[in-house]
Amino acid sequence: MEEKKWMIPTSLFLLTFLILLKLIQKKQSKHKNLPPSPPSLPLIGHLHLMKQPLHRSLHNLTNTYGHIFFLHVGIRNILVVSSPSAVEECLSKNDITFANRSVTLAGKYLNYNNTTIGFSSYGERWRKLRRLTTMELFSSNRVAMFTKVREEEVKLLIKQIFQGCKGEIMSKVDLKTKTLELSFNIMLRVISGETILW
Repeated sequence: MEEKKWMIPTSLFLLTFLILLKLIQKKQSKHKNLPPSPPSLPLIGHLHLMKQPLHRSLHNLTNTYGHIFFLHVGIRNILVVSSPSAVEECLSKNDITFANRSVTLAGKYLNYNNTTIGFSSYGERWRKLRRLTTMELFSSNRVAMFTKVREEEVKLLIKQIFQGCKGEIMSKVDLKTKTLELSFNIMLRVISGETILW
């Protein structure tokens, strides 16, 4: 009686395992044109091979599998290219193939269904967005137009730093935070005409 109690769950588990194994093998057989890849684990893929420091782990894999190899990390597929000549070939001869960005859920909801310039796929829309930003945002006339804004914000930053020191000879100033505030204030002034005093 006790043996029959465990027989059904065990057989269901084995059946599920065999079906998943068959699906994984079927999926891997579709991608026969991929570069060499080390053996992977079912759910985490090659994550167990990514040890600290990462560049040394990738170097060891390069010594074993060559300058171009393929990794699965979770649900992501990663192509690792480590020789300068292969990188040059990827980025010059096959640049359109590697130009697209991966589609993410965050890009869908936060970037208007991946239509902003940073997340848009390579194509006619991306070329129009690039042309528009080059002509309207980064042209020399536009940059010169906002010179006054940058000068005023830098003067305001210097004034804040001086007031923060209050005449002390050896006082500490967190320049990292101040420069982030400066860049944020410049962008805010350019976009909306307002500034924030921190």
